[in-house]
Amino acid sequence: MFRRILIANRGEIALRIIRACRELGVEAVCVYSTADKDAPYLKLADRAICIGPPPARESYINIPKIIAAAEIADVDAIHPGYGFLSERADFAQICRDCKIEFIGPSPEAMAKLGDKVECKRTAKAAKVPIFPGSEGAIEDEEEAVKVASEIGYPVIIKASAGGGGRGMKVCHNEATLRTNLRIASQEALAAFGNGAVFIEKFLEHARHVEVQVLGDKHGHAIHLYERDCSTQRRHQKLIEEAPGPLIDRKRRDATCEAAARLIKAAEYSGAATVEFLMDGKQNFYMLEVNTRVQVEHPVTEMITGVDIVKMSILVASGEPLPYKQKDISIRGHAMECRINAEDPDKNFMPCAGRITTFEPPGGPGVRLDTHVVTGYMVPPNYDSMIGKLIVHADDREQCMNRMARALREFNVGPIKTTIPLHQRLMENADFRKGGVDIHYLERLLK
Repeated sequence: MFRRILIANRGEIALRIIRACRELGVEAVCVYSTADKDAPYLKLADRAICIGPPPARESYINIPKIIAAAEIADVDAIHPGYGFLSERADFAQICRDCKIEFIGPSPEAMAKLGDKVECKRTAKAAKVPIFPGSEGAIEDEEEAVKVASEIGYPVIIKASAGGGGRGMKVCHNEATLRTNLRIASQEALAAFGNGAVFIEKFLEHARHVEVQVLGDKHGHAIHLYERDCSTQRRHQKLIEEAPGPLIDRKRRDATCEAAARLIKAAEYSGAATVEFLMDGKQNFYMLEVNTRVQVEHPVTEMITGVDIVKMSILVASGEPLPYKQKDISIRGHAMECRINAEDPDKNFMPCAGRITTFEPPGGPGVRLDTHVVTGYMVPPNYDSMIGKLIVHADDREQCMNRMARALREFNVGPIKTTIPLHQRLMENADFRKGGVDIHYLERLLK
């Protein structure tokens, strides 16, 4: 096991990793920008090192500064959390070159699964269902038109690198395809430094279902079942739940087993999420693989009892997974609401500022992952998420009722948050029935 780990992140995930380190008897070193200098979680770390001013490019994604902090603190490993440097194969390689363990996949596995075109090739070889579309990156406009005519409209243009909706365009005819191809490539180049794009068939009313997987350095891989992340806006998830509602058990098992098979084929170690879209007949098609711990990992922890962050650290240190697939079962239902410092009534405008009231919920089956306390200043420089409210119950109906109760107890002010929107959704008849598609929330908010 490692002696000391550097946490190359901030906020609630930094605190989550600190706690995992404490339970494993490992020292935790946190880096921070000047915007986070008063963050309460820094006091829980064994050491905190300032790495620069608020802009992420000058602090949290500045690789030389991260490596310098790791060398100063004499750490054995770096945990990247999610976001920032977590899916950068070049960063994983630099860690390797500096004899520092990267807590995540190898650079080779990350490159294989992080690039969507290469990931599709690997999935196809592992007999994982994929969308019909281009075999590789689209080279020119005429090739794009040919592929689209073969698979049929609507189609979607996607960036080979990255995600979050950037470099992504839905096209319903040839004219929009020709117009959007160059725009998507330019967006991808600006966002990810890679302008390569590809084309896939687009599902109009799809559900977003993802499978949590774990792999180790000994060739073992298991799945921890699926989560439904269909309640989203502009490709950003707001509510996640597990297991996915109204999914046939045989189809669920086949998809989860395919996800584990893909991770094993890529010789992947650590936590990953294989994302799928599901059509109205519950056919699954792989979207991409997130080569890191997900924001919504607590949902899976609640239904399986597996500590995903601890497992990531253990397998990075060379330990084999302590579970076989037969050891993993689903226990009840769990749901997570992302609490963002945003105003849903003003097009989700970010609401930075000082929190003078922070009264968290409690009671049976309620978990709150947050780095916020009364008096905390929400900086304007980073993602607006200030916490994740997770609840667990025996079944989905009880879970929604428990979430509604917890949301009523949750008082944050004076800044605006997404709490009122989540309260509205817990009372929404369509949401309570289950099976809403990825565009449902956007239709609801029009």
